[in-house]
Amino acid sequence: MKIPSFLVAAFVVCAAPLVSAEIISVDGNMSVRDTAVDRPARGSTMQSVESHFGAPTAKHAAVGKPPITRWDYPTFSVFFENDRVIHAVVTAG
Repeated sequence: MKIPSFLVAAFVVCAAPLVSAEIISVDGNMSVRDTAVDRPARGSTMQSVESHFGAPTAKHAAVGKPPITRWDYPTFSVFFENDRVIHAVVTAG
């Protein structure tokens, strides 16, 4: 059964603080999959992320206003607004 993408998005937004999941999209079909990849929590500082996870494999320069910065790790990427985590995305797992 194909789940409408708006329902998947609504679930992820509502349940984000409660579960750890990632959205998978293949040929336009979307699904949600649990993930056990340890990654930073929203609101963490850059200093606490680097202290807990070590130095990232890549640090991308800030863009836009407010400044958004991306740090890449082997299994996830972290997005910061100023010095606070706004999202961490699993890239491999």
